[in-house]
Amino acid sequence: MEGMMRAQVVTEPNRMELREIPIPRITDSEVLVKIKYCGICGSDYSIYTGKYVPERLPLVTGHEMFGTIAEVGAKARGLSVGDRVAIDITLPCGTCYFCRKGDGLLCESFEQIGIHTKEMPGGFAEYVKAPWKNIYKVPDSVSDLDAAFVEPLTTAIQASRRMCAELASSVVIIGAGLGIIHGALAKLRGLCPVIVIGSNEKRLEMARRMCADYTIDYSKTPDVVSEVFRLTGGIGADYVIEAVGTTETYEQAFRMLRRGGRLESFGICAEGDTMSLNPFQFVLNEKKVSGSCAGIGNDWGDAIRLLEYGRVDPSPMISMIVPLEELEQALHELHSPSTSKELVKVLVSPEAKERIVL
Repeated sequence: MEGMMRAQVVTEPNRMELREIPIPRITDSEVLVKIKYCGICGSDYSIYTGKYVPERLPLVTGHEMFGTIAEVGAKARGLSVGDRVAIDITLPCGTCYFCRKGDGLLCESFEQIGIHTKEMPGGFAEYVKAPWKNIYKVPDSVSDLDAAFVEPLTTAIQASRRMCAELASSVVIIGAGLGIIHGALAKLRGLCPVIVIGSNEKRLEMARRMCADYTIDYSKTPDVVSEVFRLTGGIGADYVIEAVGTTETYEQAFRMLRRGGRLESFGICAEGDTMSLNPFQFVLNEKKVSGSCAGIGNDWGDAIRLLEYGRVDPSPMISMIVPLEELEQALHELHSPSTSKELVKVLVSPEAKERIVL
């Protein structure tokens, strides 16, 4: 497809420009997708502010994508123009040591569409291209809005798999944004109690409706670690998922664990950040730490199935839809004390002419 398209380009830290750029030209092994919605993720703000991958700028970001196929490469199979699709954003090389060990997320040249690669601009644009094998069709029973949650759900699925939680185990989720989806999966897997920690009362109320047996407002709780021990009968949590990305919350997470408990690291800190952990706890208390950064492969198929059968319903989390032109403003609103309390998930739509508050 020839022509130009609108795209938001992060040109340098804290600067974004709406530009006209060429519509991506696909190869025989790629497809072109017309973007319907692209969700705003915390990592988009981290890229915008220069906290994450500043060396990759300028860049078209946006990776929580849903749309319809506009063009199909000659080698693509099972896909047609007009198909409703989600895109696996991961681009492992397939040949390095880690890829051949089945750990594509650890690929030595790992890239993701909308986060790292300039060759495939991200979803804050009218069109994106992707390898046809990264395309997953979305059934008509899944609404367009819910389909925009496929990528965030894949990340929670991968973290849940890595955590390997046992039935009836207690779990604490630090963070009431995407943490609510982590909590929803924990509830599906039979974990209890599910405890969600945050400071936004609207988000904590949503967590109570969707997944949480208990919520803790850390802005009103002098010692959240002691409160977790109280809620778990003085034992501590079997599992903790850190979904915020600060050294303070990571250190708290480690202290919340029971002896033998596991911390699942999910929130992304700045590359140079460090935290203090007590080695004594690793040895005599046998605490464990694992990490999870993204979904990959059939995590997309599993996410779509969970949405298709209503096992996860993300629709209460959608706060607003904004036009592509308002992306930078929306990023600031999501992180402003005066507006962020009313927002959970914001979707960007190149088709929208004005913002829609839901």
